Amino acid sequence: MTDRPSPLGNPEHPLELSAHTMRAMVEQAMARIIPHIESLPDQPAADTSGGEALARSLREPIPQQGQPFETLFDDIFRITRTSFTASGPGYLAYIPGGGLFHAAVADLIADAINRYVGVWAAAPGLAQLEANVIRWFCDMVGYPASAGGFLTSGGSLANLSAVVTARRTHLADDFLRGTIYTSNQVHHSVLKAALLAGFPTGNIRSVPVDEDFRMRLDALADRIAVDRREGYQPFLVVGSAGTTNTGAVDDLTALADIAGRENMWFHADAAYGGFFVLTDRGRQRLAGLERADSLSLDPHKGLFVPYGTGSLLVRDRELLARAHGVSADYMPAIQHHDDDLVDFCEISPELSRPFRGLRVWLPIKMHGIDVFARALDEKLDLSHWITDQLERVDGLEILARPQLTVTAFRVMRPGWSVDEANSATRALLDAVNRRRRVYLTGTMLDERFVIRICVLSFRTHQDRMEMCLEDIVEAMDDMTLERT
Repeated sequence: MTDRPSPLGNPEHPLELSAHTMRAMVEQAMARIIPHIESLPDQPAADTSGGEALARSLREPIPQQGQPFETLFDDIFRITRTSFTASGPGYLAYIPGGGLFHAAVADLIADAINRYVGVWAAAPGLAQLEANVIRWFCDMVGYPASAGGFLTSGGSLANLSAVVTARRTHLADDFLRGTIYTSNQVHHSVLKAALLAGFPTGNIRSVPVDEDFRMRLDALADRIAVDRREGYQPFLVVGSAGTTNTGAVDDLTALADIAGRENMWFHADAAYGGFFVLTDRGRQRLAGLERADSLSLDPHKGLFVPYGTGSLLVRDRELLARAHGVSADYMPAIQHHDDDLVDFCEISPELSRPFRGLRVWLPIKMHGIDVFARALDEKLDLSHWITDQLERVDGLEILARPQLTVTAFRVMRPGWSVDEANSATRALLDAVNRRRRVYLTGTMLDERFVIRICVLSFRTHQDRMEMCLEDIVEAMDDMTLERT
C-alpha cells in the first residue's frame, strides 16, 4: 500500500504545491473576494473601532507548524473588516485609490510567472509591455519622443527620484547651497524627498499661496532673487498639479517660464491630478504640465489601480540614466545601443522590483483609455455637483471650490471666532462619519479647520454623493437643534 500524496504536493518539497492545491487556493480565495467586492456598497465607509485591541490580539511568535489555507483566508477577511473601506463608493477621504479587480488578476499572473523585468534582456517582451505603459503616460501628458520614466510604488519615491535627478543635473557634488522652492500646500513627500536627497531643511523654501491656494509667482520670484544675492543656487521649483488639501493646481505654464528663465529644473507633482489630462476640462486646468522637466503620476489614484503603483516621467530619459545608472560585473548585458529597449534598473532606484506594468497594461488593454477618461469626467461632475449643493446649506462656507475633484468647506456663523468655527466643523465631521455611509477627512488651511470631500473612486456615483449631502444636512440640522 502506497502513502497517499500530500494535498500540498510532494511531501519532500512541500513548497511546491500540487495542481489540485493551487486550484483550490484560487477558488477559495475567489469565494471570499467576490462577495467582498459585491458588498462594498453596503460596507461601512470606515470602521476602525476596536482596531488597537485587534492589532494586539494578532501579535504572535513565528509559527513552527502550518494551518489550513481556508482558515487563514477566513482570518484575513475577518481582519479586513476593521479598516477604512478605501475601495468602496463612500470613501471620499484623502485621495482615494480604486483597486480595479483587473489589476488584481494581473498581479496574480505577474507574481505567479515571477519574471524579472528590471533588465530588458531577462524578459524582453514583458519589459516592453511595461515600457509601453510609460510611453502611453508620456503621450497622455504631451511629452516628446525623448521622454521616459518608470513605474514605482507611489508618488513619494517618484518625487525622491525627481529631486535626485534635478540635483545631479543642475548641481555639483558639493550641492549644499542648492535651494528648492515649493508652495506651502505641497505634498509632504516632496519635503521628505528633499531631506532624503541630502538637503538641509533650511534649503527648502515654502512659498505662500493666493486665495485659490496656488503658489504666488511674485513671492517665488522675489525669494529666488534674494537667494541668489545671498550666494545660494536656486535649482528646483516644484509645482502642484492637484494638492491634497484642496486639489489646487499651480500656474504650471508660469512656473515653467520662471524655471526656464532662472535655469532651474521644474518638477510637477501630478500624482493626484495628472491623469485628468485625459479629459477636456482637466487638460485645460493642467496646461503647462507638458513643459515640466519631470512629473509624478499615480496610477493608483487617477487610473484606479491598487495602491503601490506610481510613476515618474522625465522629458529627457538620458538624465534619468545619468542620475541612476551604475554598473556591476554580475549584471546581465545592459542596453546602451537602442533607446527603445529600456533597462529599468538603469533609470530608477530599484534593481529588485516587481512586474508592476501588467497591473496597468491589462485594464487599459481590456477597456481602452476612453473608459478611464469618461470615469474621470464623471468625478469632475460629481465634485462640482456636491459643491453647488453645499453652497445652499445655511451655515456652511466653501473655502475651496474644486479645481479638480476636491472641495473644502467649514461650518461658519456670523460673529464666530476661528476657534468656534473650527470646533463646530470638527463636530460636523465626526457626526457625518458616524453615519458610516461616507468617510470624509479634515485639514487645516492656515488656522481654519475644514472638511474635505475628494471624489476619485471609480465606484463612486451620483447616488453616493446624494447620501453624502443627506448626511451633512442631517448632521447640520442636529447640531442646530442642540444649540437651541
